Amino acid sequence: MRTQNFCLGLLACFSLVAATSLSAKAASVEARLAEQNALFDEYYETDLKAHPELATAYGDYRYNDQLNDYSLAAITSDHGRDQEFLARLKGIATTGFTEQEALSHEVLLRVLEQRSANYDFKEYEMPVNQMDGPQVHLADLPLAVPFDSVKQYEDYIARLHQIPRVFTQTEEVLRAGKSDRLMPVRFLLEKVPAQCLGVIAADPFLLPTKKFPSSISPEDQRRLGKEITEAVVNEVLPAYLAFANFVAEEYAPYGRATLAVTSLPGGEKRYLNDIRSRTTLSKLTPDQIHQIGLHEIERIQAEMLAIAHRAGFADLAAFRESVRTNPKYRATSAEQIVDDFRKYIAQMQPKLPELFGFIPGSPVTVEPMPDFQSGNATHYQTGTPDGKRPGRVVVAVANAAQRSLINDEATAYHEGIPGHHMQLSVAQKLPDLPKFRRHGGNSGYVEGWALYSEQLGKEVDFYQDPSSDYGRLSSELFRAVRLVVDTGIHSKGWTRDQVVEFFRKSGAVDEPTLQAETDRYIAWPAQALAYKLGQLKFRELRDRAQKDLGTQFDIRSFHDEMLNGGVLPLDLLDSRTDSWIKEQKHRPKVAAAN
Repeated sequence: MRTQNFCLGLLACFSLVAATSLSAKAASVEARLAEQNALFDEYYETDLKAHPELATAYGDYRYNDQLNDYSLAAITSDHGRDQEFLARLKGIATTGFTEQEALSHEVLLRVLEQRSANYDFKEYEMPVNQMDGPQVHLADLPLAVPFDSVKQYEDYIARLHQIPRVFTQTEEVLRAGKSDRLMPVRFLLEKVPAQCLGVIAADPFLLPTKKFPSSISPEDQRRLGKEITEAVVNEVLPAYLAFANFVAEEYAPYGRATLAVTSLPGGEKRYLNDIRSRTTLSKLTPDQIHQIGLHEIERIQAEMLAIAHRAGFADLAAFRESVRTNPKYRATSAEQIVDDFRKYIAQMQPKLPELFGFIPGSPVTVEPMPDFQSGNATHYQTGTPDGKRPGRVVVAVANAAQRSLINDEATAYHEGIPGHHMQLSVAQKLPDLPKFRRHGGNSGYVEGWALYSEQLGKEVDFYQDPSSDYGRLSSELFRAVRLVVDTGIHSKGWTRDQVVEFFRKSGAVDEPTLQAETDRYIAWPAQALAYKLGQLKFRELRDRAQKDLGTQFDIRSFHDEMLNGGVLPLDLLDSRTDSWIKEQKHRPKVAAAN
């Protein structure tokens, strides 16, 4: 009896220990999750406070009276915070977390590690080129915020006063890059002073004074108009002129002559970091990417040839020449190009329910690109979650008479819906995700989705004109060519003339576009790789889902799954899709109604 009592007591003890252990484990999961969520919130809020222009872009107007600190000290401070957050995040074990909670952990880990790698290569010391820099994005300030109240005007004025400081700090960073032999290509830097002079001539900073809301009194209108004008004339425009002179006289003359980014300190490792940073793909080598591009060019041109044959042409060259010389596909004005984009975005809108279950309905506008940005490509500017500032498709219209309309339909879907605008609008409206995941991004996912979206027009019966479908394929060919020429420049030592010649032979784009694009790849290594590599990943995932699910595959559910996790590194999107496929297989089939 004593032995039996002892055994029962021992069993009870073990049960108590086990129960306590399970309880402790559950509490530990809860505590670790709370710690992670608090870190996510702190990281997001700290990032916005340190980068007030980013907060504005996200629709958070608490810091609208401030511009970023662009100094070397601020950059060093940012890195220190990143390292602190990274160490804290690594200290949180994800055992017991749900898939989504563990995924958020991994996403932020990747973001912070990539930021750290970019810092080690001193990417920050080359912040200016013909496409990017304060001379470009500051000119967009009048379009970046609402002007509905006196305070919003006063916040804007406060920012105008800070523009000279931004340029002074940027000069400090550029001098550090010059000292470290981290210099962009000279002939591209020589375009920057003209950009500055273009901004001065256009003077976009006075736009808010052209029309005040009726809620602002006449007295306040006069006062605010006077303060804006004085700040622009006495501070902003002189700062632009001083920066133009600095670049022309003290910086551009020291720009590098060699195009390849591998000529900079770090060599090949720098380009590999650029590929990983822009595409989130770390296993592909430049040579493999080059070969993928050549293969895709061959595949796409075979599809184009089939269209040419159906149209009655003996070869692709004859069909391409017919399209090139047909006045139907030549722009007659900048307004025609912009109207083209508006037409295609409008016709896609009612088709979205065939492709998606969740449609955010956020507004989008189309506008011509200002002359001082003529070196840039057609692009998308994100709107705010509340819709008060719509998403903006900004269309390249320089040299309109030399531009073809043939790619407009595909590019409209790419930049607008169901491309960038659709994807980013969905991301903004995902309340179950941490805030940093609703707004973060990587080019491999974002641009891959947008290029994938171009083909969706065909799936809802657009591209009916064979030439229009040829335009869609031209757009895809354009992105395949990028794989070849980007790696050609930065890994194989191609000259600018070699890139232009390859572009022309491909027939992918018109002359103004190929000239601007060639300079873009020189200035922004590996970014252009993201489009085609990302698109191929989305296609691969769709093919996998269709094959595994068969009749259970639903295109709307698949697209919702692609978007409702926010922007993910492509390998994480891959594993998440596998989990979704397994879930779909185990869902009960709904019986058909009689």
